[in-house]
Amino acid sequence: MASPAPWKQLLLTALDSNSHLKHANFIQIATVGFNGKPSNRTVVFRGFSGNSDKFQINTDLRTNKVEDIKHCPFAEVCWYFTETWEQFRINGKIDIIDGLNSSPLKLQQRETAWFESSLKSRSQYLGNAPGFPSIYDETSMKQTNLNPSTGPVDAFCLLVFDPEKVDYLNLKSNNRVVFTVSKPQSEGCKNWISKNINP
Repeated sequence: MASPAPWKQLLLTALDSNSHLKHANFIQIATVGFNGKPSNRTVVFRGFSGNSDKFQINTDLRTNKVEDIKHCPFAEVCWYFTETWEQFRINGKIDIIDGLNSSPLKLQQRETAWFESSLKSRSQYLGNAPGFPSIYDETSMKQTNLNPSTGPVDAFCLLVFDPEKVDYLNLKSNNRVVFTVSKPQSEGCKNWISKNINP
């Protein structure tokens, strides 16, 4: 049987210790585009997927990051906690769950993520496509009303990040540990090993 991810408790403790800071849930995620160049942006951590070590990120299906992930599903997350001086650099693979996904379980996961988001957050997916020139006219300036009981709109997309390597650094204790998956396991099962290294 696979051992639980040993880094997850470190992350949960860091989240709890920094929970009074609004930015504690903001993470930077880097992807690689078609041109082979990296692209980095800030997203919001939306919690773990069930009891797993996979975590969720909501995004607009029309963004460049989704196209990057379709091209190359591997990415790196960087998370820095300002109160406790802890950094997590997490490498992994991203699964895109949009409205056309063939898995009923994944579609349910997407719907749950949608309803767990605030109405303000959900309303953002009704706007114009991100990254295009802004057109200010009466139509675009109107307030978009969203029925709170309506399910996910087409533009809403759930990203599920599956960690494969975690580089943890605590600047207060000058401690650095790298956690890696020792070998491929069956679906959902991983054996993690840890190694102390110089900061």
